[in-house]
Amino acid sequence: MTNASASRAKNVLLVVVDQWRGDMLPKLGMSQLKVPNIDALCAEGVTFRNHFTQAAPCGPARASLLTGLYQMNHRQVQNTIPLDARFTNLGKELRNGGYDPALIGYTTTTPDPRTTGPDDPRFFVLGDIMDGFRPVGAFEPYKEAYFAWMASKGYELPADREDVWLPEGPRDSKGGATARPSRIPAELSDTAWFTERALTYLKGAVGRPWFLHLGYYRPHPPFVAPAPFNAMYNPGDMPDPVRAPSPEAEAAQHPVLAHYVGASQQSKFFQDGTGRSCDMTLAEIKQMRATYFGLMSEVDAQLGRVFDFLRESGQWDDTLIVFTCDHGEQLGDHHLLGKVGYTDESFRIPMIVRDPRPEADGARGRIVDRYTETIDCMPTILHWLGLKIPRQCEGRSLLPFARGQDPADWRTEVHFEFDYRDIHYSKPETALGLPMDLCTLAAIRDDKYKYVHFPALPPLFFDLEKDPGQFRNVAQDAAYAPLVLRYAQKMLDWRLAHADRTLTHFRATPKGLEQRPVPQPANPEEHRHAAD
Repeated sequence: MTNASASRAKNVLLVVVDQWRGDMLPKLGMSQLKVPNIDALCAEGVTFRNHFTQAAPCGPARASLLTGLYQMNHRQVQNTIPLDARFTNLGKELRNGGYDPALIGYTTTTPDPRTTGPDDPRFFVLGDIMDGFRPVGAFEPYKEAYFAWMASKGYELPADREDVWLPEGPRDSKGGATARPSRIPAELSDTAWFTERALTYLKGAVGRPWFLHLGYYRPHPPFVAPAPFNAMYNPGDMPDPVRAPSPEAEAAQHPVLAHYVGASQQSKFFQDGTGRSCDMTLAEIKQMRATYFGLMSEVDAQLGRVFDFLRESGQWDDTLIVFTCDHGEQLGDHHLLGKVGYTDESFRIPMIVRDPRPEADGARGRIVDRYTETIDCMPTILHWLGLKIPRQCEGRSLLPFARGQDPADWRTEVHFEFDYRDIHYSKPETALGLPMDLCTLAAIRDDKYKYVHFPALPPLFFDLEKDPGQFRNVAQDAAYAPLVLRYAQKMLDWRLAHADRTLTHFRATPKGLEQRPVPQPANPEEHRHAAD
């Protein structure tokens, strides 16, 4: 980057895809996947191998991504649960810093009913935009803008708008995984629409600093891809699912897993799907995975158009690019589809950071193996822009890694949570016979072990070196009792260190309230077990 470009605008492109698994990158070994633009981004930036979201599904995950808070503090625990208005977020902080935070896509944020009118229509829909962001291409609720765009292009919309995601041809009596293309041509897909909205915004923003949250719906279901992406991959080349020999054997591990194995329906993942997800054959799972790969390749092709525009307009070397996701996808692993429970496939997500500045030149193409979390995204962006990182943020900037500097006191594990209370489309609370406030779990994971705590159900403990697939729960094995206790203590340390700290940095002095400086805390686990 030249000295002239260094003095020009500071731009940020935050790309947030939906339901893209963290292991699904060629850079991390998935050589079958064809995503040349994202692969090139990895070559120019830094790829984080062990990056985890703090929660699932979309709403809780995006709340952590955009507030820098663990779920236990923001408490937007499901898509329909409001986000407390007292929290700041990335959009608000950018606005305070002089940016107009534009957003394409959605944040699945229900507003705080205590600060809005009781008849606010946003309470009755999913997918509202988080306060602070300005939508320039909103997808939710109802996808109205997208369907209107399709109609303006001459596409005849079906009575049920969602039927645009049916495969071509007559309805199959069984439905589900298919190699047939979607009824939507690629030039009218939702992925193309998001890209058109992005290019329209970026062309109007040339010459001034900008921030764009560019959200893509894919590879989120329905799992059907437009031509030619539907036929890009051979199902026989897809990796086999990691799962127990049968759904029943899988379900025996834990009551929560048993519920989701038995309750998941294909209709949530295929517009014409029927039957239980766990009853899909191996051939159907591999076909689904081939379609999933096709949807990722379509995102890559469209994202390439955005990257090309940034290069052609001279903004490529003035723009921080962050590529990440809300949560992962089971894809048949553990006889599950979607993002549920406590399995790594639902919580490990991609994270790529491309810092255009010369300070990052020595780290380009690097893979970072340290544990990073979605709460690190907001501090990273604010740090790069030179804006203050609010006390609220529980994550830390990833910029040192992007510049080849590994902080000595970096975390040694990740934490994530999942809430399984009843909501209008899922009833695990009723099925398990538990009170709402006890329908939650918290997990801690490092290189060697994983501990999952349930307030009203037995815990889980996995020896990851001996059991990387996490099939054998050793929580009740006497030989592991000291380790189970130690990891329960680690989780308690984590919760105490990150309990709500909204005003705790103020203290009384003879002259009034004084705000204390807030250093980034070291990992308490490193102090507790420094002599181990």
